[in-house]
Amino acid sequence: MTDGSTARRRPARQVAAAAALAMVLLGVPFALAAADREAPAAVSTPAAVAAEALVVAPGGSDDAAGSAAAPLKTVGAAVDRAVSGQTILLRAGSYHESVTIPPGKQLSIRSYPGEKAWFDGSVPVTDFASQGSTYVAEGWTAEFDASPTYTKGAPDGTSPGWQFVNEEHPMAAHPDQVWIDGEPQQQVGSLSEVKAGTFYVDYAGDRLFLGSNPEGRSVRASALDKALSILAADSEVAGIGIRRYATSVPQMGTVTVEAPGVLLKDVAITDNATTGLFVGATTATLRNVDASRNGMLGAAATYADGLRIGRLLAQHNNTEHFNTAPVSGGMKVDRTRGVAIDSSVFSGNDGPGLWADESVYDVVVRGSRMLGNSRHGLSLELSAKAVVVNNIIAGNAGHGLKVNNTSQVQIWNNTFSGNGRAINILQDSRRASDRGTPGHDPRQPFPDPTMSWINGPVTVRNNVIANPRAGADCLLCVEDYSGTYSAEELKITALGNVYHQTVADQPAVIWAQASGRPVLFATPDDFAAETGQERQHLALRGADPLLDGYRPAAVIGGSADAVAQPLPAYLAQLAGQPAGTRSLGAFAAEPDGP
Repeated sequence: MTDGSTARRRPARQVAAAAALAMVLLGVPFALAAADREAPAAVSTPAAVAAEALVVAPGGSDDAAGSAAAPLKTVGAAVDRAVSGQTILLRAGSYHESVTIPPGKQLSIRSYPGEKAWFDGSVPVTDFASQGSTYVAEGWTAEFDASPTYTKGAPDGTSPGWQFVNEEHPMAAHPDQVWIDGEPQQQVGSLSEVKAGTFYVDYAGDRLFLGSNPEGRSVRASALDKALSILAADSEVAGIGIRRYATSVPQMGTVTVEAPGVLLKDVAITDNATTGLFVGATTATLRNVDASRNGMLGAAATYADGLRIGRLLAQHNNTEHFNTAPVSGGMKVDRTRGVAIDSSVFSGNDGPGLWADESVYDVVVRGSRMLGNSRHGLSLELSAKAVVVNNIIAGNAGHGLKVNNTSQVQIWNNTFSGNGRAINILQDSRRASDRGTPGHDPRQPFPDPTMSWINGPVTVRNNVIANPRAGADCLLCVEDYSGTYSAEELKITALGNVYHQTVADQPAVIWAQASGRPVLFATPDDFAAETGQERQHLALRGADPLLDGYRPAAVIGGSADAVAQPLPAYLAQLAGQPAGTRSLGAFAAEPDGP
């Protein structure tokens, strides 16, 4: 199903550099290198095995007692036998299962102390015979739903720009997956298209065709579509790897959280057909989760109020090249209230890094990195009350930060480098008062008093905006495509920021004036003189003002006392800094995650 590369639209050197930096900054112990797909997830388990725990091992028996000396064979049998509150420990090895934790049975599924376990949706495939220029395995009976939308059996949309499947990648929604010696193969739609690096599944004839010679090589193919459905409140999954499931788009995720209070800790969810992880219930916590190399989306959340995320790694997702909209990339959150995202990395995704869209209220993104994504690093859309503080947003092909129809936004002490428009604040004609506009949270009253879908106020302070991409037409950009509001009327303010222009004729600011009319300012000084904004700022031109790791050079650091604005107490607490701190750009230290 994939096209044989873990980073398919970004230049390989740039993606590798971004990924390497992400590993250093995030410090995720279980992050999997592209060439090391067999490495299991890290383990976070009790120091000792409780006597009441059920133990599972690949060599066990489901008729056994479930003890360390007589383990069960399958996780499913352990779940059936367990009582609410019990722990299930998995010995090292692979578990080819689809498991549901049922409602009312709160369980902890963990790896055995000091060992590493995987749920694996794939199986080895052997006995290939040569057939012309292809190689065929008879008796392959695995079949999967290829519905391209979240509604099973429904066709894709027809509106331009609002279809899941890109016509250049027509097999994206087909969940079949094959690997040869760990390298993903690209699925094609007919036998005549098969060539080296591709495969075709003949559902009618129960045959699997390869275009590359499998002799003497390991061939694995996905045979299960779903790994884990968590339906019991306060359950926990820890120290487990989950990979290679042929999950369809309507199934929402290879792992689905469907009850409140669930904890996922030290978990890797990788190389699955569409979405790796979906959270659809309140008060979930994700801690040290790797959601990488999934076919459409690393992670998603809807109606997930109170979601807490610390040290999430979402990289190289959308390997199937689904369209950017409706969903793609690292992570998308919608119709959720009260989200905290800390110390996380969204890098090298084909699509946005992190996208909060459609009635997300009260989201904090801090101490995180959005690096080398093929679209925007961070997008806030049709939402309200957001804090973006102490982040590095760099090397994204789209905008660094896009604020689209989102009110009450605080943008403090972030470092932007190598993006298109660094900060793009965009208003369009959509309004929350229009019931016919998609994106309302049906759980809230209409009209929702917390949602206007009108930008502002937006506060932009102490950010370093550097190294814009060639062709970027502004560093800070405020526009109203509906022709209604000026930046002043939207209460957008900028003060204490650093503007770095690489060449003399590179525009600095686009600022909406009366009736949304955009005015372009060639320099930050011109912008300040004309608008009264940026009474204190730093304007730089020419050489890169950032050091390795996007740390500010002395020319920036030495200007902080004169330029930077005092950090308010509540933002200082989020950034792990003393109240009143004057600093420019992201801080060197990261706050701890939940």
